Amino acid sequence: MEWYRKAAEQGLARAECGLGINYSLGRGVVRDDAEAIKWFRRAAEQGYAEAQYDLATMYIDGTGVPQDYTAALKWFRKAAEQGDSDGQQGLALMYLNGQGVQQDYTEALKWYRLAADQGYASAQAMLDDMYAEGRGIPQNYIQAHMWWNLAASRHEDAKDRAGAVHNRDTVAAQMTPAQIAEAQRLASEWKPSTQK
Repeated sequence: MEWYRKAAEQGLARAECGLGINYSLGRGVVRDDAEAIKWFRRAAEQGYAEAQYDLATMYIDGTGVPQDYTAALKWFRKAAEQGDSDGQQGLALMYLNGQGVQQDYTEALKWYRLAADQGYASAQAMLDDMYAEGRGIPQNYIQAHMWWNLAASRHEDAKDRAGAVHNRDTVAAQMTPAQIAEAQRLASEWKPSTQK
């Protein structure tokens, strides 16, 4: 904490964000949401995407500040536009749920796709839900199966991985063997983008 603080007090955005994380988790200091927000904001205003995302989550959850979807949207967008997959997922969720913005499945799909293309398993899982249900796009079981397959291979949490496998297998029951083979081919050929 001593070194984080020294670097943060010199204006190093990464250290400011790290200090904010430590305060938000109570790691090495007493948990203090107001201090976390202070340091996240300093780093976010310098354009540090991780801090922009962290600040947005504080606003969307109402942690240490009044819940404010407009502020959350602003900071998620700033992180997302820098290619931050967490920010893209957060922005997509706001469009999906109509929080702070009019519900827009097309925008949600756009931002989920950008995060999913980077290999972000949670975004892949949301993207495949949209394909399976036809939200914002025509229903497409091949794409849904492909994204669930990718999400299952990337989720670190066993419960999330099992859920992706279950969903993939559920949609597979509605597909022909040729469709399943095509989805598996697409998944095996998929490569993450390097947009970040």
